[in-house]
Amino acid sequence: MNEPLFWLGLSILLVAISLTAVLTVAIPALQDLSRAARSAEKLFDTLSRELPPTLESIRLTGLEITELSDDVSEGVKSATKVAKQVDHSLNNARRQAQNISTNTRSLIVGIKAAWQTFKRSQSSNKASEIRLSSFHSVKGPSYHPDGETRSES
Repeated sequence: MNEPLFWLGLSILLVAISLTAVLTVAIPALQDLSRAARSAEKLFDTLSRELPPTLESIRLTGLEITELSDDVSEGVKSATKVAKQVDHSLNNARRQAQNISTNTRSLIVGIKAAWQTFKRSQSSNKASEIRLSSFHSVKGPSYHPDGETRSES
């Protein structure tokens, strides 16, 4: 057991067997790693071609959404303004309708008062004519409300 050459040969044999085992296992792993690297390279090439236009499209879409939200905001403000104008117009129309109602009632009351006054003046004219005619039938000529002097004969 003291023969160094034996031990040296045995050591070299064990190292050769170990290297063979490592290379046997490492070669397929390195081939798979090479395939994964090629696949990653293809993926990175695809990403470098496709990603910038996609990011640009996303950026443009964001800008369009911002513009649309601004347009919607302006539309809402415009609709609010129109609603306020319609409300103001309705209030004015309501006020004018109330004024018309008041003026119509006043007109009707005025017409009724004028009619009643007209009827009273006609009845009082007839009554005074009756009184005058009965008075003149006894006295003679009378003064008519027309301004003519009449004689009773």
